[in-house]
Amino acid sequence: MQPLTALSIAGSDSGGGAGIQADIRTFSAFGVHATTALTAITAQNTLGVSGIVTVEPDFVEAQVRAIVTDFDVRATKTGMLAQARTVERVCQLAREGLLPHLVVDPVLVSTSGDALMAEGGIEVYRSALIPLAEVVTPNLHEAAVLCGVDVRDVRDLEDLTMLARTILAMGPTFVLVKGGHLAHTASGEHAPDLLLSRDELIVFDALRVETANDHGTGCSLSAAIAAGLALGRSVLDATRDAKSFVLAALTSASAWRLGQGRGPIDHFGWNE
Repeated sequence: MQPLTALSIAGSDSGGGAGIQADIRTFSAFGVHATTALTAITAQNTLGVSGIVTVEPDFVEAQVRAIVTDFDVRATKTGMLAQARTVERVCQLAREGLLPHLVVDPVLVSTSGDALMAEGGIEVYRSALIPLAEVVTPNLHEAAVLCGVDVRDVRDLEDLTMLARTILAMGPTFVLVKGGHLAHTASGEHAPDLLLSRDELIVFDALRVETANDHGTGCSLSAAIAAGLALGRSVLDATRDAKSFVLAALTSASAWRLGQGRGPIDHFGWNE
């Protein structure tokens, strides 16, 4: 059988744990052919980001157009877009109908605290890109930034729900707010995620996996959702499958050690 195709528009992680590299492995784990458009090249490892070189928006667009004129892209995800001009260019491509089943992972800051979006980009996300998305997948810190609130004020499931409703009002069809960064005092041994649409609110509640190997979790979750949409699944089913995939990847990765900091997850752990 001919594999279905998905597209990732994102940055490169030289350590191989997140970004385009994680997206390719995730698509492959779902049996989906991965195509890519690079937005930035990072010098990073498990300890952090030491340098970023951005790709000119014209060339980001050229990569996307080269892909969509040859491949039947069934779903698209965005990761690190790095600069406002690139976000604007992605919006243009989406408005042309070239980015089907758009999953927007608003990569604004790395887990190690390094800024991954230049000045002005956050507002373009709010006003232009998020309204075009089928699914937006911010983690707790990204959701707080998008909503203009202090992440320290987000303490429980009710606060997460308010963030999700604020982002939904920006115009996407679905919002998945990931609660894995909620303090243990708020969520105990659980890591709740909220999927919100105009019709329903669903809480995905999973046990928290205690591991230092969680680099690339957010990239992989959004890529797994895009893979599911490429395969024709509903957003709910694609999200449920993506959650199971990431849980297995985190659990499997807890047994290994790559690098000196926060290592990558095991993208093929759920097949073992």
